[in-house]
Amino acid sequence: MGKKLRELAGKGGVDLKDLIADLNKAYCDEWLAFYAYTYMAQTVSGAGYEDMEEFLKKTAADELEHQSELADMIVKLGGTPVVNFNEIEKGANYPYPMPPQKTDDYARMIELVMDAEGKAIDVYTKIARKTFGKEDVVYQLVTHILGEEVTHEERFENLK
Repeated sequence: MGKKLRELAGKGGVDLKDLIADLNKAYCDEWLAFYAYTYMAQTVSGAGYEDMEEFLKKTAADELEHQSELADMIVKLGGTPVVNFNEIEKGANYPYPMPPQKTDDYARMIELVMDAEGKAIDVYTKIARKTFGKEDVVYQLVTHILGEEVTHEERFENLK
């Protein structure tokens, strides 16, 4: 599938090098979100922490799935996902979403996740627009991830 996918993407007018770079940046974003959300889930405290822990764990699992899906697509397109973990933050669209120092600061956690998810929505919308009508397989992947990012944002928005 990789060879034909690359051929069709090129014929559709998509710059593969540029698309792979965009996907790699999103891949890095997903790693950062996964780590931040997992860290917060592991350290959250305070009244009713179990609910916040559950929301964070579920969202982190989705982010890990996204990075895996992106890595698979990058490879199919002939690229290589960022290999050096030290390069993850440098390669991302946005800086690491630093968890709050206070492990019971739910308002800050919610704000942090909503901000990160809003940025992810922007990233996937940009890639979807770039591939719409030009490269269907990547378009479907990024719109799938986009839908999940919207759900994440809404999930935490409802906690306010």
